[in-house]
Amino acid sequence: MIYNNLIYLIVVIFVLSTNSVPDSPQISPWLATFIFGLKGLIFFLVVSLTYRRNRVRQAPQYFSAEQRLSILAIIWLALDVYFLDCQYYFAALPYSGRLPVLVSLCGIMLFFFYLSLIWIGAKKSYVRVFGRNYTTATFVKTNLKNNIPIILPWLLLSLVADLLILLPFPAVKEFMHSTWGEPLFFLVFFILLAVTFPEIITRFWGCRPMQPGLVRTHVELFCRLQGLKYRDILIWPLFEGQVLTAGVMGLIKRFRYLLFTPALLKSLSIEEVDAVMAHEIGHVKRYHLQLYMVLLFGFSLLAQLGSYLFMYLLLKSNYFYQFSAFLGKNTDTVLIFSSTVALFVLLILYFRFIFGFFMRNFERQADLHALTSLGGSRGIVNALEKVAWLSGDIRDLPSWHHFGIAERVDFLTLCDRQPLQIRRHHRKVYGALLLYVFVLFGAGFTLWKMPSDLLERAPLDHLAELYSEKAVEDTENHLWYQLLGDLMQGRNMYGESIEAYEKALHRSPEHPEIMNNLAWVLLTASEPKYRNPERALMLARIAASKKPAGYILDTLAMAYFQNGFIENAIEVEKKAIELDPENKEYYLKQLLEFEKEADGLADSLE
Repeated sequence: MIYNNLIYLIVVIFVLSTNSVPDSPQISPWLATFIFGLKGLIFFLVVSLTYRRNRVRQAPQYFSAEQRLSILAIIWLALDVYFLDCQYYFAALPYSGRLPVLVSLCGIMLFFFYLSLIWIGAKKSYVRVFGRNYTTATFVKTNLKNNIPIILPWLLLSLVADLLILLPFPAVKEFMHSTWGEPLFFLVFFILLAVTFPEIITRFWGCRPMQPGLVRTHVELFCRLQGLKYRDILIWPLFEGQVLTAGVMGLIKRFRYLLFTPALLKSLSIEEVDAVMAHEIGHVKRYHLQLYMVLLFGFSLLAQLGSYLFMYLLLKSNYFYQFSAFLGKNTDTVLIFSSTVALFVLLILYFRFIFGFFMRNFERQADLHALTSLGGSRGIVNALEKVAWLSGDIRDLPSWHHFGIAERVDFLTLCDRQPLQIRRHHRKVYGALLLYVFVLFGAGFTLWKMPSDLLERAPLDHLAELYSEKAVEDTENHLWYQLLGDLMQGRNMYGESIEAYEKALHRSPEHPEIMNNLAWVLLTASEPKYRNPERALMLARIAASKKPAGYILDTLAMAYFQNGFIENAIEVEKKAIELDPENKEYYLKQLLEFEKEADGLADSLE
């Protein structure tokens, strides 16, 4: 359940962080309020119908219903963000302009509102399926306490980043706004937070130290024999302590805790508790917690690459622009919404098939550690069977992140009979990790080599293709080649720009705009091989005679200047100022350069 909500919250954070606050709402506040209320009512009706009496009778049905409704909650939130502009209203809160994280925090609270509606509707079904009795308020409160810590790292990271930008130190602001500044900050701070987070989350969950006694003494002795170092052994009151589970939390000894729920200690024998402990120690010995951080980092890297490529393909597609026009929305809005949907699909696939693959096989490695350290599978198998029975007969319930209990028991039994399977499994896991790291290096190298203006170029590529197609279709019209030349010039693709202008000039030999633009490229191209001041002067003189506009005279002045006729350049630039006073400032800068060169020549002659 917590693993699924982790995925959902990652998607929610992405939805909130990628959509900018609009300048004005798309619909009136009263209509938005009415639609929001109607949506909430419809959502709760769907929840009530899903969990109506006797419809959900078994654990698989309960978890399946919760998963479907959580996805619906994300869709409902996306509608609030993209169509009801909830962030516009959140941004009206005090200090939200200086601390943007407050806007995202309000969005997350809205998502938890939808989740709370699910928990209210699901309470009776939960009690019936799992035999655990709660009041509605306690059930909602417990779910909130279990899930809010999932977003605490992100909230802390975002808050600290916002506060750093507010500091009166230009160097800090420059670093945070640089290409690698913010990602580097998040990486370093995330590592520090990951190390210290167990201290925060155990307090938030209300964990307390296990009292001295026979059980604690036995656990401490077992950990010493296994060589496990930790800070403390805690009682974990998950769902009032009635859930049967245990865990180990913390990357280093200073912040590592062993967690046990009261129900687990009450239900298992000493041998079975040892097996559960050996399983958790297996996670530490195999560095699974550190590897989970690598997997989370890997998702961010692959998601960034995937988002860039997806958006690039969208921006080059005619269908994207047609769809944006059909919706009547700005292409940026449609692009962000489309990329969010694509990221959600990518996230589901990643966590289900990649992250889930490693999680399931890490669990098997931990099971195998229990088998090998205890000399057999009986203890861990008995513990698994008992947990399955006491948790609502979930033995055959499939799990994307742990394997089903029946599958785990069958695998342990096989490894007990055929120890060679243990080595094969470890080879499989580390081989997959090696391949995964190779893919990450490939993704990182691709991002490193990817042009920084890739997304800016995509619409221009689309326009270039469109202009080229139109030029082929309309062979007599110079306009399309002229537009293509302008586009290529703006992208500093001088060879393509000159070729397009030449084709346009062939169709309209005395068009002043085409001659002027071609002359400008021949004068200002940064690559010397494309420069041709002599031809540029010829073109600019004809263009100016046909259309003596300020910008064309400026081109002629530059042509005179580069051909050594500086007095002519000064005279023509002054005419440009007279004809086009609105751009006087630019022309004066040009004139100053020409006059400075003229003075330099005069001094050299003296």
